[in-house]
Amino acid sequence: MIAEELINQMIPPLKVSDSAGKAAKWLGEFHVGQLPVLENRQYRGLITESDLLDYENSTQLLAAVPFGYANVHVQRDQHFYSVMEMAIQNKLQLVPVLDDQHEYMGVVTVGDTIAAFGQLTIGAGQGGILVLSMDERDYSLTQISRYVEENNAKILSSHVAQDENDPYKIRLTLKLNTANLTRIIATLERFGYVITAQFAGAGEISENEQERFDALLKYLSL
Repeated sequence: MIAEELINQMIPPLKVSDSAGKAAKWLGEFHVGQLPVLENRQYRGLITESDLLDYENSTQLLAAVPFGYANVHVQRDQHFYSVMEMAIQNKLQLVPVLDDQHEYMGVVTVGDTIAAFGQLTIGAGQGGILVLSMDERDYSLTQISRYVEENNAKILSSHVAQDENDPYKIRLTLKLNTANLTRIIATLERFGYVITAQFAGAGEISENEQERFDALLKYLSL
C-alpha cells in the first residue's frame, strides 16, 4: 500500500496567508499537534502549537511565523513503511504527501499507518491488535482488561489518542497476546464498544517488518 492510498481527507492544510490565530484554532479543532502550511499548492512545512506560542491571539500571517519540517514529507508512491518511519523519526502525528510535481496532496496520520500495517500478517506468537472507538467518558482500561481476560487473553500494551474521524471520541489501540480475537470482539461489542479495526495472523513476517512493527508499538507507547 502506498502513501497516496492512505491520505486522510478530514485534515485540511493551512495557507501562508492564514493567520496565526486561525492556525491555533484549527490545531485545537482537529486535535492534532501539527498542520501543513501551503503557498499556493507548494508545501512549506508543518506549523506546531509551540510555533504559535507568541502568536495565538494574533492576526500575524503564517508567512511571517517561523515553522519547520519543510523537508519532512513523502512522495505519493512511497510505501506506507516510509510514512511510518518518517512519523516515528520526527515524532509526528501526521506526514504530508506530495505528488510528482512536489505539490501537496494531503496527509497520512499515524492512525492511517496503523490501519495499513494491519493488512500485513502478524508473526506467529505475536498476538493481535484491536482498535476501538468510544466516547471519552466510556473509557476504562480496567473494565476493558477484565473483558479481555475473561476470554483468556491479556493486554500487552495500549495507546489512547483522539479519533481523527470524530473529535468527540477517542481511539484505543490494544496489543493482545493472542491472535484469536473473535470471542474478545464479541464480548466487547456486547458491552457497547465499537471495534474499528482488527489485525491478526499466523503467517511469518520478515525481520525488517518485525523491526518496523516493534518501532510502531514503541512509538504508540510514548
